[in-house]
Amino acid sequence: MTKKDIVIEVAQRKELSHLTQVDIKKVIQSTMDYIIESLAKGETIELRNFGVFKVRTRKGRMARNPKTGEKVPVPDRKVVVFKPGLVMKKKV
Repeated sequence: MTKKDIVIEVAQRKELSHLTQVDIKKVIQSTMDYIIESLAKGETIELRNFGVFKVRTRKGRMARNPKTGEKVPVPDRKVVVFKPGLVMKKKV
């Protein structure tokens, strides 16, 4: 499912029939932009019944270059993790 598919599905809801797909796309994009900005600041995003987005630091490690076999250090990096909420766990 793509963002466009979500916009179309939301636009077909009776309670939102007064909104255009363009308006709904703007709302969805603004929401996603805000989530990304908050995660970039290191904040946790909790959406009840959906789930929690958190930023964690993955430890650095030693990796191996597959072509040369040479060991290469991989630095620490930040990753986004998602933990589904109860409603999502039950439905999925």
